[in-house]
Amino acid sequence: MALSVLEDLRALGPPVRAVHGNVDEPAVRDLLPRRLVVEAAGARIGMAHVPGPRVGRERRLAHRFPGCHAVLYGHTHMPQVDRHEGVWILNPGSPTERRRAPAHTMLLLEVEAGEVRPQLLVVDP
Repeated sequence: MALSVLEDLRALGPPVRAVHGNVDEPAVRDLLPRRLVVEAAGARIGMAHVPGPRVGRERRLAHRFPGCHAVLYGHTHMPQVDRHEGVWILNPGSPTERRRAPAHTMLLLEVEAGEVRPQLLVVDP
């Protein structure tokens, strides 16, 4: 991602909380952490871009972010909405570059009173 894109997102309605990805510009990598935990409406949400190898991914992510209600990751462009050991393991896929995914997708995450309700949305490119 270009720094200008991050600036545009921040201008839309701060606060923007994000992690950097593997193809982000160096300036973005300098501004954003590799991992992050945010609190929203009583829920803890972990974020990472690269989830690691496919085998054991859900268990690894749930343990990497102890005490989180959900863990969001990216990198694979493959949507995922699953629960593992009581933790939501979520990947929004991509609304622009579906790669091997069956469709262009994004994730709507509603959080209220500590409850996380994810909904995967299929979008037209």
